[in-house]
Amino acid sequence: MAGENGATAARDVYDVIIIGSGPAGYTAAVYAARANLRTLVLQGEETGGQLMITSDVENYPGFEEGILGPELMEKFEAQARRFGAEMVARNATRLDVSSQPFRVYSDNKEYTGRAIIVATGASAKWLGLENEKRLQGRGVSGCATCDGFFFRGKDVAVAGGGDTAMEEALFLTKYATRVHLLHRRDTFRASKIMQQRVRQHEKITIHPNVAVADVLGENGVEGLVLKDVRSGATERLPVQGFFVAIGHQPNTGIFKGVLEMDAVGYLKTTEYTMTNVPGVFAAGDVVDHRYRQAVTAAGDGCRAAIDAERWLEAQGEVDLTKTMDPGEWGEARTILEGGAENV
Repeated sequence: MAGENGATAARDVYDVIIIGSGPAGYTAAVYAARANLRTLVLQGEETGGQLMITSDVENYPGFEEGILGPELMEKFEAQARRFGAEMVARNATRLDVSSQPFRVYSDNKEYTGRAIIVATGASAKWLGLENEKRLQGRGVSGCATCDGFFFRGKDVAVAGGGDTAMEEALFLTKYATRVHLLHRRDTFRASKIMQQRVRQHEKITIHPNVAVADVLGENGVEGLVLKDVRSGATERLPVQGFFVAIGHQPNTGIFKGVLEMDAVGYLKTTEYTMTNVPGVFAAGDVVDHRYRQAVTAAGDGCRAAIDAERWLEAQGEVDLTKTMDPGEWGEARTILEGGAENV
């Protein structure tokens, strides 16, 4: 938040700026704010991440009866606010890490912080069908691990031809009566071993050379309209669940040329959760292309906040005696002060 002359007042500099508001971002905010770090969360205009379009969440610890995705994110946010984290529902549009303090821009608004945690997540790729979007959370899903349990004893379909689609199909056989694997081609990109497992599984039926033309159902998925890509003929496939497994896209566009990432766009970390830029950390699905679970993202947020706190202390920006609770962080204090080689 710069003044008219461009100078940034010290009181306007945050200790930590967190970009993103899913499980990783909110958990990082809880840990950072609880450590007495002045914390800002740029939540984005669509707060809460992918769980905001998820209905029942039954695999997050502590909710034995399950909880709605949006309700879970509301609890995450409320807990972060309780410890003093500031929330701004704006999208970050640019990052400047050329000098300290770092600058994060949201259009023409500037925020400055000594450390940054990127938790912008990744978005599932969708087919772009109107009913596919309308029925998300009501039979249409992008995550079999998250939602497969709800399809016990039902017929489901998976669209995709890579390892992810194969893994989703195999996972769904634990619950579904029949799994239909749909692919636009007659060859798959998946590894040979994954193809072999799928082809040999008695519960999986492979449908090559088909595209999903529509998703049927009013309040839930009742079937799919499949189109033969060679002849153009269509047929209806009765299923009660539809899983789109054509990949994920990390939300890292604004960091290109600033933070190191792999060929797909996932951020790379060099030391624990720190990126190639010292003082900039990454957590959650923005770095994780393997698990993509709320609980693993939350764990990443915890790690990133602790790493940021310790990095700031090492830079002399934060007083360890004020940010560490001796009752909870005694072992960490001993290590950081050099009082013990091993704990």
